[in-house]
Amino acid sequence: MIRAALVQLNSSDDPVTNLPETLALIRSAAAAGAGFVLTPEVTNCVSASRKHQNDVLTLEGEDATLAALTAVARELEIWLLIGSIALKTSDSDGRFANRSFLISPSGEIIARYDKIHMFDVQVSKTETYRESAGFRPGRAAVLAQTDFSAVGMTVCYDVRFAILYRQLAQAGAQILTVPAAFSPVTGAAHWETLLRARAIETGCYVLAPAQVGTHDCSAGKPRKTWGHSLAVSPWGEVLVDGGTDVGFSLVDIDLGEVDAARSRIPALTHDRDFESP
Repeated sequence: MIRAALVQLNSSDDPVTNLPETLALIRSAAAAGAGFVLTPEVTNCVSASRKHQNDVLTLEGEDATLAALTAVARELEIWLLIGSIALKTSDSDGRFANRSFLISPSGEIIARYDKIHMFDVQVSKTETYRESAGFRPGRAAVLAQTDFSAVGMTVCYDVRFAILYRQLAQAGAQILTVPAAFSPVTGAAHWETLLRARAIETGCYVLAPAQVGTHDCSAGKPRKTWGHSLAVSPWGEVLVDGGTDVGFSLVDIDLGEVDAARSRIPALTHDRDFESP
């Protein structure tokens, strides 16, 4: 059994001003007994301006948010999933990475995962996203080993691609992480349904910390996000809903529930080959 905390943030486009609140919430969650704390997608910077991102983002080795969060994980002796940090890369086209990190209680980076699926959609007449214009997609699924579970790492829009989660579960994942900065339009329509489906299909716990609200910005159009950080059981039950406030939600993870769900519905072992249409 481990207690997890889903941290819900309203990050601005300034990594420097975002960091103190993020650290404070992590500390509060650890004080409440959480041994595994999770933050949302783009914990360091929510911005729709590529120029602004280029001005404020850094390479991984220079990133102050990553340095501070690895240090606080070591100080508090907790497992920490940094949902993702927007980072510069050495790519010739100048695109950024949307990178999730799993940090051990000793402050070591155990695993890195670059978001595979880019959010290139028009959700309404006034709301269009072209994530691939600024971020380059990752190429590899990541299963991370902790001392309490195997964790399959994903980010936000990945949740619509069920095969990724099935393969992570079949590789041994018992917990799936889905840190997000979900659109309010698609959040209202699909967020809970998608997360519950991924849990039901895999018999995994699904932990999804989220960004929430209207995000302050100094450049570009302000972004809005759905919130409602969710923890879903391996049977598909919503255990925690973070609502629309900044803060954190606690949930106790009992991996015996993973075994129980999979023994009742052993669908992960029932794959069959079939001809494509």
